[in-house]
Amino acid sequence: MTAIINSKNLSKNLTTSPAAETPQPATMLEPEVVVDQLRAIRDQIADVTPLTVEQRKAARSIMGRMNNEILQESINMIGAEDLVEAAAGQQPGDVRTLSEESNRWTAVESELRTMLSAIAGANLIRRQRLALIAGRTFQVGAALAKDPDHAILVPHVEEIKRLKRLARGKKKPQQAPPQPQTPSTESQSPKQ
Repeated sequence: MTAIINSKNLSKNLTTSPAAETPQPATMLEPEVVVDQLRAIRDQIADVTPLTVEQRKAARSIMGRMNNEILQESINMIGAEDLVEAAAGQQPGDVRTLSEESNRWTAVESELRTMLSAIAGANLIRRQRLALIAGRTFQVGAALAKDPDHAILVPHVEEIKRLKRLARGKKKPQQAPPQPQTPSTESQSPKQ
């Protein structure tokens, strides 16, 4: 009975301790640190090989319409006949292990996609905020530059206007439509 009371008190103390109640602030990582950590993780994972577009297409075409039921039946067929096992070059247990490993890595794939989407979204918001700040700054600067007291802003406003024109791309000058060529009188010799 004493052991039960002690374990209850211990679990009660663990769940009500001040450290357990207050969430610890997460350390925010700098982008460079995240890149270094991602590269370190990549180096610890076997078989991480980027594929070209052509290689992905080829792998997907080999997969065809394979689903889990077809795969499981194929594994059963490998185990049913030695000749099939020899042709497959794999034992049923090895194929099951490979299948389980593939299924487990889909969780990693999903998590990385979610993380990439979240990071891309956060960065898009940052760029949007920067664009709003830059736009607002230009509007205020352009309005103030009209006042001689703020003439120092004129070169900045002009430079931003020039950069905006470059970013939009210069319009190509319209070419005049080709003139129909008339026979030259000099090239024709007069009749004699």
